[in-house]
Amino acid sequence: IRHRGPDWSGCHVSKNNIFCHERLAIVGVESGAQPLVSEDGNLVLCVNGEIYNHKHLRNQLKKPHQFKTTSDCEVIMHMYDEMGTDLVKHLDGMFSFVLLDVKRNRVIAARDPIGITTLYYGWNSKMPETTYFASELKALNEECDKILAFPPGHVYDSETGETTRWFNPTWWDENKVPSNPVDYKVLREALEKAVRKRLMAEVPYGVLLSGGLDSSLIASIATREAEKISSGQVDNDDNFDESGPKYWPGVHSFSVGLPGSPDLIAAREVAKYLKTIHHEYTFTIQEALDAVSDVIYHLETYDVTTIRASTPMYLLSRKIKAMGVKMVLSGEGADEVFGGYLYFHQAPDKASFHSECVQRVKNLHTADCLRANKSTMAWGLEARVPFLDKEFLEVAMNIEPEEKRPNKSIGRMEKYIIRKAFDTSDDPTAKPYLPESILWRQKEQFSDGVGYSWIDSLKAVSENKVSDDELAQAGSRWSKDVPDTKEAYMYRVMFEQWFPQPACTASVVRWIPRGDWGCSSDPSGRAQKAHEQAYETKK
Repeated sequence: IRHRGPDWSGCHVSKNNIFCHERLAIVGVESGAQPLVSEDGNLVLCVNGEIYNHKHLRNQLKKPHQFKTTSDCEVIMHMYDEMGTDLVKHLDGMFSFVLLDVKRNRVIAARDPIGITTLYYGWNSKMPETTYFASELKALNEECDKILAFPPGHVYDSETGETTRWFNPTWWDENKVPSNPVDYKVLREALEKAVRKRLMAEVPYGVLLSGGLDSSLIASIATREAEKISSGQVDNDDNFDESGPKYWPGVHSFSVGLPGSPDLIAAREVAKYLKTIHHEYTFTIQEALDAVSDVIYHLETYDVTTIRASTPMYLLSRKIKAMGVKMVLSGEGADEVFGGYLYFHQAPDKASFHSECVQRVKNLHTADCLRANKSTMAWGLEARVPFLDKEFLEVAMNIEPEEKRPNKSIGRMEKYIIRKAFDTSDDPTAKPYLPESILWRQKEQFSDGVGYSWIDSLKAVSENKVSDDELAQAGSRWSKDVPDTKEAYMYRVMFEQWFPQPACTASVVRWIPRGDWGCSSDPSGRAQKAHEQAYETKK
């Protein structure tokens, strides 16, 4: 998995434990090599991710601790020393980590609440007492005959052998329908704070900009916050490390698409408005088709919509990394939080709408988070996702679902409340966050927005590669997730070429719209009834 951490490699052996780490240096660049080992040698730590409140956590420690690095992750070791596994409840960030307590020969492992970072664990039936952990499946598939995705918001303890949930937010029960009215100011400020805390970096950073609502909002907030921080307009927040704009003033934005695609045109408009340093990349259909097999190797899935959307992101990430950029902000999560996918128009009632939102957020680690993490980390680029901030989710997931739900009869389009929260049209003195044409632009799935011919080409290629007979016999070849289209069949074959071991399919989950709502099973937004349904939006 050296592609994830090309900057340095580390290995530490203690008793019957082996810890290896491939480092991508973003914070504590000069001193944060891993595995981290405590001053007395008793604690060993491997972490993938970012702890945004590490400064605050350092200040809250009760004992005097000797910090060996300026890394945001080292505080995890010292927190464990004071509070054991309860430390995870205090972390604000995205993370997967494994920690060894040498004296007790105890290993604990944990993953962030939503699963923004990837983590797997596995076992070999010939050595049942041995547990393996890795950021990607490909590090385990030749060693283990059982491999599972480590569940988000959980912690593993070798002393009990159990993996237990530590993340229990107020919105977790999908059957509990919230009744809080939307407070646009609170919603807006929660997202602004989520973006601001993610500007922690000692390396060049930027924003992914598709020209859709979600990425454009993140880009708009990032440029505003970066300007405030770099010009000294805001006081230093002891809780967070907002170092990025101080090191690297000026926000770079990146977009990708086929020539003339909807996303490129929209992103150009947004970048011009925000005055970002904009970088636009185009790809050919052939370049993308040639990359699909490699994309499946990095994603470790055969899910159709994830592969469609990841391929352009994978190509763009390579270009971004070639510029020396190591971190980008991205807009994943908004569609799940606010019911933004066009099939949500078909929700029969507010309870069903809310339940689907909660379930989609819970399963983000199998789809959009997996895509955002692995298609960028394939090139040693880190993606951060403000919409999945813990505090922001507490606000957004507790809003009365009728306020979120699209309603054509009253002119309410998808994601209305987040659009409205950043609509300044009723205040002539306020500087608009975005042009109106972008703020109120209809949802495009990323795989559609990069150019409609991309998906059409994938379908055409699969028609030539997979025969009618092969598709008809798919059920006899596979018992799990039997492909029902030639495109899905083509991806399954490619996946099997990289990962022939049966254990490798256990972590794969397919992303499919709700068939019981009368939705097309094709995940493309174009396949849903709401696409291009024009109606006057009442703001």
